[in-house]
Amino acid sequence: MKTKAQKSEEMKRAKELLEKSNSLIFTDFTKVSAEDVRKLRNELKKSGARFLVVKKRLLGLILKEKGMDADLGRFKVSVGTIFSEGGVDHSAGPAYRFFSGLEVPEGGAKDMWIKKLLGGYDLGANAPIDATQVIRIGQLPPREVLLAQLLGVMVGPVRAFLYILSEKAKQGGVPATAAVAAVAVAESPVAEIAATEVPVEVPAEEPSVEGSSSPEAPAEEAA
Repeated sequence: MKTKAQKSEEMKRAKELLEKSNSLIFTDFTKVSAEDVRKLRNELKKSGARFLVVKKRLLGLILKEKGMDADLGRFKVSVGTIFSEGGVDHSAGPAYRFFSGLEVPEGGAKDMWIKKLLGGYDLGANAPIDATQVIRIGQLPPREVLLAQLLGVMVGPVRAFLYILSEKAKQGGVPATAAVAAVAVAESPVAEIAATEVPVEVPAEEPSVEGSSSPEAPAEEAA
């Protein structure tokens, strides 16, 4: 059991992280090994997020001081919180990939680890985010991939049109200046990016998130 000094230090650290954060994600780390928790922390640091284990009651008090009403008591398990300086999309991806990558023991449910994502909180909007939303956001491709795909959709038709214009110019159907412009755009770096195929991981079937509980949660955490 943690001492009063340890709890005080815990609250201090949570307050510091909260001041810098724009979103929170709540996770159930029951049955997750210490080594795997360390890996999760390292992955989250890459996206500017931090993972901290703090008692639900203490975290609830800290949030209440900020005028936020997060009902953490509904989680009947030990909760680890992900503090992110960005939106939920900045930390949901790494968190989802971490839990979905854990090995499912023989006889275990396929989505047993995904259910460890309990929900979140948008600090900017002062609004809770349910587990289904966190999982859906986590399943999305990284931001860079989405932007590349969007660029491809936008530039593709233009590139095709300019190619046709260029071919027509070679046949004398359009002015030479238009042909030069068409060739320049068709061969530009933007067009090359649009033509690049970006691999996208197909999200697994969305699991059920009707609730999560663990009989092995410490009694003090469940209180």
